[in-house]
Amino acid sequence: MLPSYYEFFNPVKILSGNKALDNLPYELDQLGVSRPIIVSDKGVVKAGLMKHVKAAFDSSGMTIGAIFDDVPPDSSSKVVNDIAVVYRENGCDAIVAVGGGSPIDTAKGVNIVISENSDNLMEFEGADRLKKPMQPFVVIPTTAGTGSEVTLAAVIKNTEKNVKMGFASHLLFPKVAILDPRMTITMPPHITAATGMDALSHAMESYTCLQKNPLSDAYAFAAIKMISENLPKAVEDGNDEDARSAMANASTMAGAAFSNSMCGMVHALGHSVGAICHIPHGMAMSIFLPIGLEYNLEKTEKYVAELLLPLGGMEEYTKMPEERRAARTIVLVRKLQQNLYDLCGLPRNLKEAGVPRNKLESIAQAAINDGTLTFNPLEMDEKDAMNVLNEAYTW
Repeated sequence: MLPSYYEFFNPVKILSGNKALDNLPYELDQLGVSRPIIVSDKGVVKAGLMKHVKAAFDSSGMTIGAIFDDVPPDSSSKVVNDIAVVYRENGCDAIVAVGGGSPIDTAKGVNIVISENSDNLMEFEGADRLKKPMQPFVVIPTTAGTGSEVTLAAVIKNTEKNVKMGFASHLLFPKVAILDPRMTITMPPHITAATGMDALSHAMESYTCLQKNPLSDAYAFAAIKMISENLPKAVEDGNDEDARSAMANASTMAGAAFSNSMCGMVHALGHSVGAICHIPHGMAMSIFLPIGLEYNLEKTEKYVAELLLPLGGMEEYTKMPEERRAARTIVLVRKLQQNLYDLCGLPRNLKEAGVPRNKLESIAQAAINDGTLTFNPLEMDEKDAMNVLNEAYTW
């Protein structure tokens, strides 16, 4: 049944395929710019991926205005301000983010303070606080999970309060996203697994949360099928370009889905455990996803049952009685968890992830104040969050 009202918006131009990155100078030229700043991290440099970015500019007549390649895994408002200084000092006129979630979200933060002519990112925290046009912005993801290349959101740490702050605005969408399998092929197995589970959590939460709609459902459904079929392949053989390309596209589709339908408690808990215990986001998503599906089942059983089709395939779906499909979906998510643990040691619970049990109360308190809970099918208070955290600790 159609919702009585919904909105869907995804204005990002997507280039996908072998050597898609070579089109970067042309796309920047079409945006009317000539001195981009490249925002990235040491992992991208160490993996040798920056050479592909630089090579794209050869013979293009375009100059890279500056490179900032020191974005930390858990970026902050201070890093945003540092990059903004480099942008201004070098007369840059566009931003190109190369990396995973941290460089991309950091670049979005840089775009905010540059475009708003501010040095206080936190005054724009929340939804729809931005008013001025943003700088031209291109994203080249090197992981297949965050979907940030097609989202209106960014999450950046406030180091003073030790919490992750959310920013959401239609002005934050990149102009262009470039999906080139060369840029994800060096991801080690455990990062491939974690980011893939991040994408799966985006797709599954978008399909089951309150703001779901037919268009976000279509993106989520297709993403889940691609992830189910390709994530183990990409973890087992990182050189499988077909699996890499499929995961990059799945991540983008899942990002477009949740950017419109939003996420719920899985992300609220993941944001909080990440801020307090510095657990990588994808790892947290993998741990919380099946528990979140179970928690919301009272309201979402029909939708979770439908997801058995893309997750398990037609044969699995048709042989399972209708009343058992939702439970089977969750079983298959847990089987995928176990498979990834066997392949690369991706933690299955909070204890394996190294979360101290004495931090659970602080995580619960932070989670119930996370904005993503607004879209969760069921309400969650601190007691509920503690129950979930205890279940996630050693299941």
